[in-house]
This record gives sequence, structure tokens and C-alpha cells, in this order.
Amino acid sequence: RDFLPRGSGIVTRRPLVLQLIFSKTEYAEFLHCKSKKFTDFDEVRQEIEAETDRVTGTNKGISPVPINLRVYSPHVLNLTLIDLPGITKVPVGDQPPDIEYQIKDMILQFISRENTLILAVTPANMDLANSDALKLAKEVDPQGLRTIGVITKLDLMDEGTDARDILENKLLPLRRGYIGVVNRSQKDIEGKKDIRAALGAERKFFLSHPAYRHIADRMGTPHLQKSLNQQLTNHIRESLPALRSKLQSQLLSLEKEVEEYKNFRPDDPTRKTKALLQMVQQFGVDFEKRIEGSGDQVDTLELSGGARINRIFHERFPFELVKMEFDEKDLRREISYAIKNIHGVRTGLFTPDMAFEAIVKKQIVKLKEPSLKCVDLVVSELATVIKKCAEKLSSYPRLREETERIVTTYIREREGRTKDQILLLIDIEQSYINTNHEDFIGFANAQQRSTQLNKKRAIPNQGEILVIRRGWLTINNISLMKGGSKEYWFVLTAESLSWYKDEEEKEKKYMLPLDNLKIRDVEKGFMSNKHVFAIFNTEQRNVYKDLRQIELACDSQEDVDSWKASFLRAGVYPEKDQAENEDGAQENTFSMDPQLERQVETIRNLVDSYVAIINKSIRDLMPKTIMHLMINNTKAFIHHELLAYLYSSADQSSLMEESADQAQRRDEMLRMYHALKEALNIIGDISTSTVSTPVPPPVDDTWLQSASSHSPTPQRRPVSSIHPPGRPPAVRGPTPGPPLIPVPIGATASFSAPPIPSRPGPQSVFANNDPFLAPPQIPSRPVRIPPGIPPGVPSRRPPAAPSRPTIIRPAEPSLLD
Repeated sequence: RDFLPRGSGIVTRRPLVLQLIFSKTEYAEFLHCKSKKFTDFDEVRQEIEAETDRVTGTNKGISPVPINLRVYSPHVLNLTLIDLPGITKVPVGDQPPDIEYQIKDMILQFISRENTLILAVTPANMDLANSDALKLAKEVDPQGLRTIGVITKLDLMDEGTDARDILENKLLPLRRGYIGVVNRSQKDIEGKKDIRAALGAERKFFLSHPAYRHIADRMGTPHLQKSLNQQLTNHIRESLPALRSKLQSQLLSLEKEVEEYKNFRPDDPTRKTKALLQMVQQFGVDFEKRIEGSGDQVDTLELSGGARINRIFHERFPFELVKMEFDEKDLRREISYAIKNIHGVRTGLFTPDMAFEAIVKKQIVKLKEPSLKCVDLVVSELATVIKKCAEKLSSYPRLREETERIVTTYIREREGRTKDQILLLIDIEQSYINTNHEDFIGFANAQQRSTQLNKKRAIPNQGEILVIRRGWLTINNISLMKGGSKEYWFVLTAESLSWYKDEEEKEKKYMLPLDNLKIRDVEKGFMSNKHVFAIFNTEQRNVYKDLRQIELACDSQEDVDSWKASFLRAGVYPEKDQAENEDGAQENTFSMDPQLERQVETIRNLVDSYVAIINKSIRDLMPKTIMHLMINNTKAFIHHELLAYLYSSADQSSLMEESADQAQRRDEMLRMYHALKEALNIIGDISTSTVSTPVPPPVDDTWLQSASSHSPTPQRRPVSSIHPPGRPPAVRGPTPGPPLIPVPIGATASFSAPPIPSRPGPQSVFANNDPFLAPPQIPSRPVRIPPGIPPGVPSRRPPAAPSRPTIIRPAEPSLLD
């Protein structure tokens, strides 16, 4: 078939990926217009010209974006070849100044991959030693394993000269040798000479020429076709072990998922019922695992589910309780007013019980806000857990939506009941002040205890040497002159805060006692992404060297809150609005009466003791109440009632309606599974039915290196020297698998060659979902579009490129053009 554009100058201005596929009928298809089948090959030529002009314009511009063409015919062997622009030295028209380098880079893109076969095409009437095609092939294939020399225009050599020594691989040898072809002349093409007749003329030429008669069976386009097809077969055979292993591993990975789809019937009500029951049951199991913890699928990147709720119970909630602790100055003022108001017009001689009860009740009421906030935090975490568990229901969007709605609504309902119960607990504590509690200090001890000691009773340490926390922190406020900010390994105990060089805890940098220490918040720096808090001494002493406070930095606010909660356990509290040493002076504004001061101090100590008892009780009851009324009830609801609610909310058919994505995924998985099985069967057949040929031994090709060291100058050659700078044809194949084998285009289509035993290349297995690919019977590779090279970028280095063999041709018109 004659369908490639011909003319003077550079005609091929975009790569043409031509895939020849053995088929009973003959037609052509373009990738950019899949729906149309071309049976008239004159239309194919016109479409190639139109598509070239669409991207490159009409003034000789070039583009690396390929045109993909598939030709189905009973007269071809399965090969793929890439026809590339000729190597141009001087730009014309709209071509950029670096046109030579751009075209070379484009060629190298295709021929650099190891699974391509390179046809180095050189005209017989030019010097072979100056062939650009062979020079480029040598750059990417120094061992000569992938390069086949093709000599054209043997019928145009000067009288008295021939290419016998070259075709016998004696002069300028290549490892895979040379194959001679005789194509139609420009006059034959213009005269519409039939290609079958041209093939007959080629055969007659080799049989009748005295220099080539003895090697005629190894010359000509049909022999080139067979040689390339055999190389493809060899490559497939070599690739089989690794390919078989890869396919088997893919098949095993799909086996489990495909098992449930093998007998899948989307409209089967039995299947829908079973799937609904299984998914609801799995949802309940996943929810329980996320709350109670589980050894499978552990998240190692962040806390989630039950771990975050535990953190709320034992870090966030105690911290909120301490944050709302009463202000010292306001508390003493309130006690003073309460005592005076209870005595009324009289001057009291004794400390009144009523003042103690009034102040304690007021402090108990303040517990409501942090307690309700704790419930809100737990509800937020439960909502997150529900969304995570519902992700497995994404195949059925309506089921997922209804499940989330029903469970979230139930959690909101339980939230109201839980808050009511917690408020009831606080009201119960407020209703009766038990001064006979075993931990209550009583009036006698209240007069002897200091405020600070009583505070430390609120969260008692478990032991003098208890290690409360270890971890990395950055000391943020060390000046650059002294080394700047640095990260240390901190160890917090009930008595001190120590930091070391690293977690081995061998080289201690400092130990800071916790006495008189407090915590304050520090704003994050403008250029810093760390979160900071500070530790300072309430007696205005330096904390570390000449620093009044040390600023400690963490990566996240969660880490800051966690460290603050750990400091609370050690008895280090957040800073108050006024420093404690100012309290005494300001209290004089309330009263200067010494007797009243003693009464205020006594009640102050009593309030501290009793509030510590209440805090301890609330901290214990809060997690229990939330677990019982909210979390455990939600688990029971999911296990026992969720299914009934789902049935009542919608009919089973609408609930179990698959998403389009899931249906597509299932179909693709089944197609892939069957394709893998078919591929393994094909490989089994190929391994026993194909014949491979050994790789030719190495030859002395140093002539290529010496030839490339001097500038190419045309020479008249003796009898055997014949060849011009040409363009190597090459074939290319997709990854991974056999190379696509190049073939001179004009002669291929019309040659009726018997198929060589061979099977489709491995890549074709994975391309079954491509409607553009018909199942080949002889080795075939699907086309992959190589990445384009942006025009105007000069580069001499071969870029990494997709694998396909390439045809490199001379720029002037030849039969390949």
C-alpha cells in the first residue's frame, strides 16, 4: 500500500507510529479518530498530511507529538515501526534554528530504550562511514545488539561499483549485519507502479545481479520482514520468565477480591440481603475496634478513635478543670464579703459555716462548663469515627448516607441525655456539702495548712521519683550568641524537669526543681511554625542560667496541651492574672481587720480542700458517665437496632444500589483477572512453540568511532564503498516486553508473507480495555505515545524516552519518504 506522504524537502514532520496487525480484513484506523475505518489508503495519506498540518502548520514546522496509525491486513506480520523526520542540518520555513538538535533528540527518545530495534538506513550511493543513522545508533547501542543495517538504492550505484563487501558484512561490519533492499523510484511512484510489481522487480534484481546473486535469499524486503519478526520472537522468549512471574503475582493479588465477584448478579435480592447484613455487621465491628483498640490496621501516624477519647478524659478535661480554677484575689474578696454579709450588723467572733458552703457551691457550679465541653469533644470524636467506619460502605452511597445519618442522630440524642446526667451529678454535689469526708481537712487543720500545699493535694503525685513524661522539646529563647534554639530530650518527674542531649539520658544538661514554677502561654513567632509555652518562677528568680523563663516549643498545639496536662500532674499550674505575691497587698483594700483575715484564710483552706475532693470525684465520674450513656449505648445500638432502622428508612433495593464507580471498578477487575489468566495460557503456548535464533558474535566496529571523530565529507568510494548519511528506521515496542520491530514502510504492506510462529507481546494483555486494539494472532504491541519534547529547547543529551524502535531516514526524498 502506498499511503505515506512523499515530496521534496522535509515531508515527515511528526513521528508516525505505524502498527501493523495481522487480520483477515484490510483497513486502517487513527488513534485521533477511532470511530472511522479507512479502506481507501489515499484517504489515509490525506489524513496524515492534514493531521501533520494541524499541529505543525503548513510551513515546514516540526512537532514531537506522534500520529498513531494502525493497519490491519492479511499481508503483514505483526510489527510496529516509528517513522521519524529526516535529520535536517539547515532550518527552513518555520523551523527553529536548533532544528538539527531537536530532531536528534526526538530520534534518541525512541531508540534509547533497550527493547527497541534500530534500522540504520543508508543509501548505497553515499559513504557509509559518514552515516548519521549509524552514528546515532552507536551512541545508544554500543554493543550492536539492537542495530541492523539497511542499504537502499542499490540499483542507483555508479557503474562498476557494488556493495557486495558491505552486504557480506566484511567492510565496516555490524554485529547483526546488513540487508539490502531496492525500492520504487520517484518516477515509479508518480507512475503509480504497483508495489507487488516492485517487490517482484526487487527479487529479480538480486537474482540477476552478479555481485548479489549468491546472497539473494538474504536480501530484499520480505527477508527484512522475516528477520525483524524473528527478533521480536526472540525478545518475547527472553522476556517470558520474568513476565510469567509478574503476571502470576498480579493474579494472586486479585484472587481474593475477584472471588466475591465471580458469580455476581447485581439484581439478585438474595445477594443484596446478604451484602446488607454483612456490611452492617462489619460496620459495628469496625466501630468497636476503633473505640476499644485493635491490633490490626494500627494507625502509626496519629491518634484516632478510642485513643483520642482517652486523651480527652485524662488530659484535656483535667486541664480544663485547672484552667477554670478560681482567681486568688477574687476568691478572698468573695469570702470576705460572705463573712461580713452573714454576720450582718454584728461583729462575728467565729468563722461562719455558711460562708464556707456559699463559696463551695459557687465553685461547684463552675464545673458545669468544662464538663459539658468534655462531652462536646467526645461527640466530635465519635462523629469522626462514624465517618471513618462508613468509608467501607462507599460502594453503596445511599446505604452509607443513611447509616451515617441514623447513627449520628442517635449519638446526638444520647448527647442530650449524657449532658443532663452530668448536670445532675454536679447538682447532687452541690445539694449536700459533706464535711465529714475522709479527705476533708476540717477546721482545725485548715488554720495550719498553706494554700500551696492544699493545691498540690488536688492532683497528688504518685511518688517522689515518678517519671510523668519523656519527650523532645525545643528551648526556644536561647540567644544566637549562646548557640540558638536547640532540641533536647526532656524528662518530667514529680519533683523536677530535666533535659538531656538525647534519649539515651546519659549526658544531662540541667535539672530544674518544680517548686514555685508556673506555666504561661507564649504567642507563636512570625516566622515559626512551632507552638510555644513558657515555664517561669513565681518568686522572680532565674529559671535557667540568666533566663527568667524558658520557652519550650512543640510541633503541634496538641503536643502543647499534652505537655501542659503532664505538668498539671506534677503540680505545675497555669499562671493567674495577678501574681501571688501581689495578693496580700491588694487584700488590704478589702479589710485591714486581723480577725477577718484569719477567718478568710481558714475558709480559703477549707474551700481548697473540699473543691479538690469534688474535682477528684468529677474526674472519676465523667469518663464513666460518658462511656455508659453515650459510647456503650451507641455500640449496642449499632449491633442490635441499626439494621431495623435502615429497613424502615428505605427499601432494600435503593439502599443497595451500587455506585457507578464501584460497578466500573468491578468490571475492570474482572476484565483484568480474565486477561491475566489468558496471558498466562498464551505464555505457556509460546514457550513450547517458538524457535529462537542465537545472538550473532561481536564484530570489530571501531570504524564507527573513528568515522564519527572527523567531519563527514563526501568521498568517492571504490567498488564497495557506497552510502550516504541516512536515517535509521527503527521499531519500537511498549514496556514491558518485546521490542517493536521496524520495517521499511513502503514495501511492507503488500508483501504476503507467511506468519512466523509467535504470540502477542505481553503488553497486549493489559490493553484489552482499549477498543482500538484488535486481538492479534502474531506478536503485536500496543502503541504508547512517547512524551513530547517542547520545541525550541536545544539538547544534545538523549532524554529518557518510551520504548519503541525508530526509523532514521535521510532528509532528501527517498523511497521511505
